[in-house]
Amino acid sequence: MKLNKISQLFSSTKYNANNITLFGATLTALLAMPAYAAEPENTEEVDTSNIEVISVRGIFGSLKQANLLKRTDDRIVDAIVAEDIGKLPDNNIAEALQRIPGVSIESDFGVGQDVTIRGVTENLILLNGRSTAGPGRGGIALDDFPSSFLKTVEVIKSPTADMIEGALGGTVNMQTIRPLELSEPLVAVTLEGEYADKTENTAPKFSAGVGNNWDLGDAGTFGASVNLSYMDREIRRDEYFNKIDMVDNIDINGDGVVDDSGGPNGKYQRKTQSTVEQKTEQRERTAYGISLQWAPQSEAGNIYIDMNSAELDGGQAAYSILDVGGSVVARDDSYYDGNGLLHNYDLDGVLVIPKTWSDFTTSKSTSHAIGTEWNLTDTIEFAAEYSISKSEERRTASEFNLRPIERTDPTLDLVTHTSTGSYTSGSGIPGYTYADTGMLTNPDNLVFREFFHKTEDSDNEEQALRFDFNFTDVGVDWISAVKTGMRFTDREYKANRFDLKPNGTTLKDSYKKATNADGLYAPIWIDDPRLAETFKTINMNNSFDQTGVNGQNDLMTYHVYDADRLKDANATYLLVQDLLKDTSYAMNGSLADNMLEDNGAYKEINETTQALYAQVHFDFEDLRAVLGGRYIKTDLESSIVDTVDANGNKTLMTGENDYTDFLPSLNVTYNLAQDTLLRFAAAKVMRRADFDQLSPSLSIDNQLVTGTQGSYQLEPYRVTQYDLSAEHYFEDGVVSAAIFYKDVNSFTQTDTSCLADSSTISDQNITEWGNICLLDTAGQSQGDVNFASESQGEAYVTAERDAGRTGIVLETEVNGGSGSVKGLELAYMQQFTFLPDFWSGFGVNANYTYADSEQPDGNPLLKISKHSANAQFYWENEFLQFRLAYNWRDRYLDEQVVKRVQTVGALGLNTADTEADPTVGNSYREARGQLDFSASWDISDSFTVYANAVNLTGEPIEETTELGSTWNYSEADRRFSLGLRAKF
Repeated sequence: MKLNKISQLFSSTKYNANNITLFGATLTALLAMPAYAAEPENTEEVDTSNIEVISVRGIFGSLKQANLLKRTDDRIVDAIVAEDIGKLPDNNIAEALQRIPGVSIESDFGVGQDVTIRGVTENLILLNGRSTAGPGRGGIALDDFPSSFLKTVEVIKSPTADMIEGALGGTVNMQTIRPLELSEPLVAVTLEGEYADKTENTAPKFSAGVGNNWDLGDAGTFGASVNLSYMDREIRRDEYFNKIDMVDNIDINGDGVVDDSGGPNGKYQRKTQSTVEQKTEQRERTAYGISLQWAPQSEAGNIYIDMNSAELDGGQAAYSILDVGGSVVARDDSYYDGNGLLHNYDLDGVLVIPKTWSDFTTSKSTSHAIGTEWNLTDTIEFAAEYSISKSEERRTASEFNLRPIERTDPTLDLVTHTSTGSYTSGSGIPGYTYADTGMLTNPDNLVFREFFHKTEDSDNEEQALRFDFNFTDVGVDWISAVKTGMRFTDREYKANRFDLKPNGTTLKDSYKKATNADGLYAPIWIDDPRLAETFKTINMNNSFDQTGVNGQNDLMTYHVYDADRLKDANATYLLVQDLLKDTSYAMNGSLADNMLEDNGAYKEINETTQALYAQVHFDFEDLRAVLGGRYIKTDLESSIVDTVDANGNKTLMTGENDYTDFLPSLNVTYNLAQDTLLRFAAAKVMRRADFDQLSPSLSIDNQLVTGTQGSYQLEPYRVTQYDLSAEHYFEDGVVSAAIFYKDVNSFTQTDTSCLADSSTISDQNITEWGNICLLDTAGQSQGDVNFASESQGEAYVTAERDAGRTGIVLETEVNGGSGSVKGLELAYMQQFTFLPDFWSGFGVNANYTYADSEQPDGNPLLKISKHSANAQFYWENEFLQFRLAYNWRDRYLDEQVVKRVQTVGALGLNTADTEADPTVGNSYREARGQLDFSASWDISDSFTVYANAVNLTGEPIEETTELGSTWNYSEADRRFSLGLRAKF
């Protein structure tokens, strides 16, 4: 497209160097606006003397530019603009987006990862307006794409017809620089070290960007830019959690009379299965971006090529201790709280399961495109683009588990080693001690139990072709433009799974199944000489230093297999092969030889879409409107394995589904006054189900206790949404308010059943017997999900399993009813330039969101806080910047039907039946705030030193039941970084 009046300003030699240093962000933001934006016919005659050009330097420049983008867009949009070359306000895209009204984030290892927009997690991640491929439907993970590549990130809350469908909450559009937007050669380099306080590790981070364009005379103008990014980070997450059961009352004072707990229905809650999990993860990310662009001398258009790639590699060192079983024994200090939760008691007869494990995903994602934007005539603009996005992931999961068995000679009568655990409530993580002080470290009590290893691969590729036409003169004064276009996509998704199954089965419970030459069990104790260099005692620094521990907790010192060896699955396989070589579990061949494909988990999805749209842009001076509609046809084929021949060739069984959607949209902007805007928007939006939900393949865990299954007949989510907002702009800030309503009329929800499977008889693990569903009739699946009572116990479940009357708890996605989200957003931003001297450098950017939601079962929507708030307070001058940023959100429903709390609900019914009580199994994240800090010093025009602190005060995460009892504590590193940025 022809360079507009703003681009001419940035090409002018009189434009000073300070304004060039951010790739001319005002130019680039306005170039990203739709091509139909009003523009004089003869740009050579434009008087540019009164046009405000914003130098995007520093915090205020970034916020002011974001306000300009918000103000000039015809949609309801919020944006974040880089403060300097390749520098968003936060070093992580998700963490930057949480500063926007209506946006909350989910974190993994304390690193921002996923966004919730206006209470909805089903959002769409775009790169320069085109779709990206990630592990699921929404696009690339935000922590996989370097923030240093971006000039602007938009959150679009009210769609227009020309936008790609698939976002229910909002669309996140990440924008990179195009080389023809540069006014002079540019080189930018950033070197950073990031310290994580739990791992006490300093991670190197590096990014570089180079760009230029060249005037080729009659051959036009050619530009190129290259971005590189590298990070090698080591971070840790500590978790402590329990299982909470709702069971019958007990006699806590030993007087022979059952006490009334005071809880719902007179039931009481009891914590068991105390667990410590500590996982250290090393993440290495390498990414590049290349952009090439050419424009003819006439500037009538341009042709571009964009190539982006991000690769994630690394591994985990993960350990856990699971404390299982035991009968409640009351103590003198035992008591019930207001919810009937029992505090301070002993568990007699508990056993522990130490585990070394690793569950890491390596990935590579690419997004490439070739396209053109062209002025066919003075009034007709044309754009076309072909793109291919691909995501390849491999998840590797390994376990090396132990079991407490009392030392004995080879025998058929193994005795489980147990002890008494003493649980004491208090501030922070409960105290927990064992009567046997060597419970977790004594080699006389611990034997090798099993080695698991599996890989799961997924490939997700989308090819897309789109054409757009923009007509800026249709002969009607009050129609400024008519836009129409089409988009075609072809999506292919495949996933498979391989498990270590020597001799056709797993190594499950080898201590009591592998026999020696005499037919006797010969457990391998951990002091076996072959294991001498492979075990270590774990007692990590800084364990739960954010939450605190109520006195002594024995679960934090334990003896386990070295996780660094487990990372090398081949080395661990060879060790286990040696351990079992003289038993009935002897393994022949290599690890690769014994990896068997789970054909039941294979899934293949092919999806094609065709979309047509048209939209009209109205301009009545003080009122602008965009009215349009998008028609989409979706054709789906979902395949699973039907048969496999002797050569391993699969015959697939394929189900088909197709549906159409028409998505109208309206965006209206009214200039109430020169600096005050009123906006109204209404639209229908849709979101197709995720790929796992669309496949009827079975995914069952290693223990044969739980599983999931999808359906190709799932209809997409469909939402009708309405927005009304007011924005008032003043010289150094903005104040705004918005109300929104989303009517969700096609939810998917989870149905639970008890699946009969013959493999449970010999292979189902009953250690966690309370989570195993019981069948009325052996071999017959049923809809009712029933569990054993406390009085029945493990022995009863074992007998039922041996009789074929235990099943697998199967979760299946089905289309459900309707629901809604409604809310309010308030925002205020101002630089206090009216204050004298030093004080004029202060500024504030704050917002508040209220969101109320309901889904068909009466629960709120997942991941949505009713109240959330953000505040940034900063001070800056020509050389220095300081910023404190605080983010807070209140309690929200994180997951439903969580295994660890699956009988705890508001009614206290001691049931897992969600029809009787839809709140059973609910898990909530408690309210939490996080304080971040950043500072920078411009040493010169070319060099800047900066520092950042994430989660400065070290705030942990707590998860609670429907009744408010804490069952999970989680905390991750505080991260501190120091870096040097250079630009030339």
